[in-house]
Amino acid sequence: MPSTTTLIHILTANRWGGVERYALDICRHFVNSGWRVAAVTRGAKAVDALFEKEGVELLHAPFAGMLDFASIRCLTGALKKSRGEKVIIHAHGFRNAFTALVARKLAGRKDVRIVATRHKVKKGLDSALFRRIYRNLDAIICVSKLAADRFISAWHNRQLPFPPERLHILHNSIYLPDGLPLKNETKGPVTAMFHGPILQGKGLESLIDAMAMLKNERMRLRIVGSGTPDYVDRLRRRAITRGVMDKIDWYKYTPNPLQLIQEADFGVLPSLAEEAFGLSNIEYMACGKPQICSSNGAQPEYITDGREGFLIPPANVNLLAESMRKLANDPELRERMGQHALDTFNQSLTWQNFIEKLASLYLPS
Repeated sequence: MPSTTTLIHILTANRWGGVERYALDICRHFVNSGWRVAAVTRGAKAVDALFEKEGVELLHAPFAGMLDFASIRCLTGALKKSRGEKVIIHAHGFRNAFTALVARKLAGRKDVRIVATRHKVKKGLDSALFRRIYRNLDAIICVSKLAADRFISAWHNRQLPFPPERLHILHNSIYLPDGLPLKNETKGPVTAMFHGPILQGKGLESLIDAMAMLKNERMRLRIVGSGTPDYVDRLRRRAITRGVMDKIDWYKYTPNPLQLIQEADFGVLPSLAEEAFGLSNIEYMACGKPQICSSNGAQPEYITDGREGFLIPPANVNLLAESMRKLANDPELRERMGQHALDTFNQSLTWQNFIEKLASLYLPS
């Protein structure tokens, strides 16, 4: 390995989300491993602050489109300055990968390795430009088999536009602190918890409606996250209309929800959209908590219905409420499912397992 290894992540979102959490965990790991680590962002404070706190260098570019030459120049300059260093660029999305590929060419740095992660459940784009992008990447990571299968379905019964050995399925993990918070003995009502972005498509309307069916249960719901004021207000009005506002506790977003998860009894993540991979799902597993989640995304790849939790069809309010009632009224079931969830996490979803596989894609032998 060269004396200096540089890792550059490209992130273009203006708000914090799962992709940014994924990238931050990776950057933190390699900073602690002695690498030089940088992130190219749009300069959004919500994103920059957490990366800067972990010792990640920040570069800013507008990312105004695929042919945004200002962003290409920014990355080209960074590659020219790092001559003599081993450089890996990790792009999140193929449009960002295009920026990296052009910068590599302009900098005359054929040695730079470019890796892209596919965070969506979506077909690949079968245009001449995107086929060229896919073909020139050194590795394509899909965060689940579902994401990989949907991506390559664009070439059903046809040859892939890139060498198939460059496509890798790598389930996400989370960088955990030294020792999770100790489990608390919960007192009072059973607490169900949702955490994540407060957005349409996350199934929060269904969750509030399910709570309305559970008014007589000794149970509370904790909603943790941030969203637009208008949408949050709509959810609150829905809770008031359904008569369950007094059974819901609203918490603002926290970058480290593990303590709140430990204080809850089970998780509820009833997303309507197909999740390519849910970091929130495995946070409950890492904390030894059962969960109720939708069955339409990648969740069945690491959660078995009735073992680590309950898998339910999206928008099925009756089944959601019934599953919540089962967990609320059966502490032994919660304990058993929670232990299975922790076992599954420790067997196949640990950070060490994830980062060793990722490192082999960054620096193949």
